[in-house]
Amino acid sequence: MKHEHELKSSRPWFSSWPQGLTKNLDYPRVPMFEALENSARRYPDKTAVIYYGREMTYRQVWEESLALAGYLRHAGVGRGDRVTICLPNTPHFVVAYYGVLRANAIAVTIDPMLNAEKLQVLLNDNDSKVVVTLTDLLPLFDEILANTAVETVVACDYADYLPAESEEPGIPVPDFMRRQAEASPESRKWGEIIARKMDPPAVEVGPEDPALIVYTSGTTGVPKGALHTHKSLVANCLRATYMIYETPAAVNLGVLPFFHVTGMHCCMTNSIYVGGTLVILTRWDREAAVAAAEKYRCTHWINITTMVVDMLRTPGIEKRDLSSFVIFGGGGAPMPAALAEQLEQNLGIRYLEGYGLTEGGAATHLNPVQKPKLQCLGIPSFDVDTKLIDPLTGKEAAPGEEGELVMRTPSVFREYWNKPEETREAFLEIDGQQWLRTGDLARMDEEGYFFIVDRIKRMINRAGLKVWPAAVENTLYKHPAVKEACVVRVPDERVGEEVKALIVLHDQFVDKITAEEIKAWSKEKLAAYEYPRVVEFVDELPKSSTGKILWKMLQ
Repeated sequence: MKHEHELKSSRPWFSSWPQGLTKNLDYPRVPMFEALENSARRYPDKTAVIYYGREMTYRQVWEESLALAGYLRHAGVGRGDRVTICLPNTPHFVVAYYGVLRANAIAVTIDPMLNAEKLQVLLNDNDSKVVVTLTDLLPLFDEILANTAVETVVACDYADYLPAESEEPGIPVPDFMRRQAEASPESRKWGEIIARKMDPPAVEVGPEDPALIVYTSGTTGVPKGALHTHKSLVANCLRATYMIYETPAAVNLGVLPFFHVTGMHCCMTNSIYVGGTLVILTRWDREAAVAAAEKYRCTHWINITTMVVDMLRTPGIEKRDLSSFVIFGGGGAPMPAALAEQLEQNLGIRYLEGYGLTEGGAATHLNPVQKPKLQCLGIPSFDVDTKLIDPLTGKEAAPGEEGELVMRTPSVFREYWNKPEETREAFLEIDGQQWLRTGDLARMDEEGYFFIVDRIKRMINRAGLKVWPAAVENTLYKHPAVKEACVVRVPDERVGEEVKALIVLHDQFVDKITAEEIKAWSKEKLAAYEYPRVVEFVDELPKSSTGKILWKMLQ
C-alpha cells in the first residue's frame, strides 16, 4: 500500500529517524471530534481531565460537548458558522473545542489576555455568532459587542469545574480563581447550558471542511487567521501523538495555552486521541506544575524555555521526584546549553527541542528521543517534506548552505481567513507542488537535523554585513549573568544599523556587573561586526501569552 504522503527514502533525516517508528502515517478521513467520541466509547469511566484535583471522565467530557453542540444549534449556529473560544486552559476549553466542531461550526481560538480593542478587531475579522468566555472577561466584551456580529455570549466560571471549597484540592487553587464574577443578564451561563442536554445536530462535516481559525501571533497590524480543516487538525493530532510516544497510559501536563497550536495538539488533542489523562493548569505557577507532576506522575510535558528557567529556580527542586517524565521538551526559543545541562544534572531530564508554526501545525520538526541535539529544531516529523531555498530567488540551497525553511505536509493550513493576497504570498510552487514558506532562515547538518539561524525579517544589516540576532543571543546566554536576552537593530549614521542587546540579569548579578563588561565579554566571543555595541539592562522582556519574547515590540 502506497502512503499518500510517502517521502523518498533518500531524505537525509531518515538516517536519524527514531527507532521503532514507521516513517509515514495513515490519517483517518473523519471529523476531528470523532477522536473524543471514540475515546469516550473505549474508556467511558477513565479520567480524561484533572483540574486542581477535580476529575472528569471521558463519558462526561463527551456528553458535555454534545450538550454544548445542541445548545449552539438552538442558538442558530450552523455549518461553517464561527464560534469564538476566548478562554485560558480550563475544562471548559476542552468541552467547547470539541462541542463547537460537533456543531458543524468553525472554532476560533483567541488569546484571553487581549484588550477590548484587539478583541473587537478579531471578532469583526471572523464574524463569530457566539463567544464562549469567562465571566471575568464579560466587561471587556460588553464594551464591544454592539460593534460586532456576536449574538450570544456563553459565560464560564472557574467554579464550574474546581473542587468545592469544602474539598481538599489536588494542588493549591490560586485565590483569583475562587472569586466568582457576576454574569451579565445578556449572557448565558455555562452550567445551565450543559445541564439542559439539548440534542446535537446531525453531522454535516467531513475531513475537507473548515474546522479552526487560529490567529498568528503578530505584534503589528491585524493578525492573520489561519484556517485549518478537519483533515489538517487530524494530521496535527496524530503526528504529535506518535512522535512523542503517547499511549493510553500517558499523563499530559497541560500548561501551554490551548488556544495556540502547540498547546492544542501537543498537550490537549493528542491526549484525548489516545485516551490519556490531561492535567490542566490555568496559569503558570512553578510550584503547582512541580506538585502536579509529582502527584499525578505526569509522563509528558511540552513547555517553553522560560517555564524551565523558572522551574529550576524552585527551592529544593533537585530533591523533587520528576522521574515519571518520558517526554520533556518544547520550542518557541532555543534551549541554552547551560540550562539544558543543569536540567539533566539536577533532575536527569534530557530536553527535546522542536519546531512548529501556526500555519504548518504543531511540531513539524522534533528531536529524536534517542539522539537529541541542543539548540536544534530536530528532524522533520511524519510526512513533513522540507527544503531550504534562497528567499529571494526560490532556488534550492546547496548542501551546507543557509536558506528559508519551506515545507509541504498534510497539516498545513488552507488559507488566511479573508486574506487571499496574504495566502498567495505564504506559498511557493516548486515542481508543480505547493510549499509553505515559513519566513525562518535555517541550515541542515549532514544527519538531517535542522537549525534555525533566525527570522529573515530580524536580520541586522551592519555596514553591509549580515548579523543574525538569534546567534548573538545564543552567545549572550553563555554568560553566567544573563538570564534572558533579546537583540534588536537600532539606526546608526555610520554603519546603517547597529546591534543592541536588551538583557535581564540573574538576581545575584544585578548592580554587580556593567554594560561595558558585557560588551567586552561578547567582543571576545563574536565576530567584530556581530557583538552588541549597545547593551541595556531591563527588569523584564515583554512576552506573548505563549511565552515568546516579543522582539517586534522591542524593535
